Amino acid sequence: MSPIPWWKNAIVYQIYPASFKDSNNDGVGDIPGIISELDYIQSLGVTTIWLCPMYDSPQHDMGYDISDYQAVYPPYGTMEDMQVLIDACHQRGLRIILDLVVNHTSDLHEWFKASRSSKTDPKRDWYIWRPAKYSDDGTRQPPNNWRSHFGGSAWEWDETTQEYYLHLFATQQPDLNWENSETRQAIYASAMEFWLQKGVDGFRVDTVNMYSKHPSYADAPILDPSSDTQVAHSLFCNGPRIHEYLREMNEILSKYDAMTVGECPNTHTIEGVLNYVSAAKKQLNMVFEFDVVELGVGTDYKYSTTPRDWALPQMKAVLKRSQALMNAGDGWTTVFMENHDQARSISRFGSDRSPELRETSGKMLAMLQCGLSGTQFIYQGQEIGMVNAPAQWPISEYKDVESTNYHEMIRQKTNGEPEALQKAMKALQHLARDHGRLPMQWSAQANAGFTAATAKPWMRPNDNYAEINVERQREDKSSVLSFWKRMLQLRKDHADLFIHGTFGLLTEQHEQLFAYTKTSHSSSAFVVLNFSEEEQKFERPAAMGGRDWELLVSNLDDVGGSKDVLRAFEGRIYLSNQLCN
Repeated sequence: MSPIPWWKNAIVYQIYPASFKDSNNDGVGDIPGIISELDYIQSLGVTTIWLCPMYDSPQHDMGYDISDYQAVYPPYGTMEDMQVLIDACHQRGLRIILDLVVNHTSDLHEWFKASRSSKTDPKRDWYIWRPAKYSDDGTRQPPNNWRSHFGGSAWEWDETTQEYYLHLFATQQPDLNWENSETRQAIYASAMEFWLQKGVDGFRVDTVNMYSKHPSYADAPILDPSSDTQVAHSLFCNGPRIHEYLREMNEILSKYDAMTVGECPNTHTIEGVLNYVSAAKKQLNMVFEFDVVELGVGTDYKYSTTPRDWALPQMKAVLKRSQALMNAGDGWTTVFMENHDQARSISRFGSDRSPELRETSGKMLAMLQCGLSGTQFIYQGQEIGMVNAPAQWPISEYKDVESTNYHEMIRQKTNGEPEALQKAMKALQHLARDHGRLPMQWSAQANAGFTAATAKPWMRPNDNYAEINVERQREDKSSVLSFWKRMLQLRKDHADLFIHGTFGLLTEQHEQLFAYTKTSHSSSAFVVLNFSEEEQKFERPAAMGGRDWELLVSNLDDVGGSKDVLRAFEGRIYLSNQLCN
């Protein structure tokens, strides 16, 4: 029997550099700040850290617009700091993975500067350029109607060369042309091997299914007749050459035993995901499926929705599909509910209406995550139960390009109509990426201990930092932080069951109760979670192996022995050890 790859049992802690810890009191988090808290990170029980982009960048999209893959953004530190971080992780037995952002670069990258300088430049074909179309009256128009992820056309006119370039994200993020083999080789050398040779252990691969566009560059179907641009996922996700590119990429990664986890939106079937993560296909180790974190988002525009516009059976269905990857073939999956592109999970799926509900639902969500099979991912602050920014914060406190672009679009489309702007703000207050980017809450000191009291943090800390912080929770055995540590240890202690076990969904259509079983060769578990503020009755399934269910863990202390009733946001995990023949 072959050994289990290290990344299957990994527990990954994601760090957003700007917001984690500021060491020099300039208001921006940095690499020395991360180094200073490695002991804290290790104390959680995690085995791997994932560092969001720390490369040099003009920061139009918080570092996902990279101007130099082989340099560090100066406010974050130096190349020497990065080597210290890599080595310090390894000295502690931690692994480190970086963000691999290679669908696009910054428009200030030297490659793009050359590409846009002339139609005859050797790097012209390193990016995606197309001539304009013209209407009957001679008006210049983009090559097609594709919409950027951040709103508006996905094409930008370039005066110098009189053509459009494609940008699926911000205008400052031109898409690389993966059709060009020379471009691909430069990407592998500059963005991958450069860092693998410095000792990094793998990559989270940004927008991994967007490298191959449909070669026709046809117009997308019109879903919004009032707009000149349309959602075009079907034309730039999962394109015809994507698996060829990833196999080629894997040939390099495999030499270093590097872990890969791909960001894979708009891929909604088990078969589609297995095309990326099947071990036999030798492409990616695993991907993030976004069906859970996209619950309740708008179909046309992400924020064209109302808060909590989802039902629990929908969550169960998408988690069932994700867990089925473990049984459907030789694939592997991930478990996550937060990252830098999402609002806080307690505010979305639990309750932040009161401290009691916040803490109980935060622990309940930890039970959900830690009970599911696959590689576990935790986002900074999730382990202390950080929540969304207060509802009364105005748009001026929101810094993310996606948030500000959406608010401005609504303002322009409605001529500033107050009701429309109020609706937009409610959606942003519930779903905006900004919520996950507020500074880490270390203590009750000014600026949440993220930076000095005299500094101005790049983003305002949440108003509740005196109540929710690491220092307050570290020694409190009943805190959300202590509970996360306990759950991660239980996950390790019962790895066959919780990391590798078989998932069985119960109460499929129940609107408030989420119950499932996990089974392995030697034991079984029954996980039951109340996603409501009302008491919920439940029934335990027949125990495995002739043994009764024993309570393994609960997020409330005073659990009645046989009372099968859950209080508000209560969760329990029962264990039954099978009799081995």
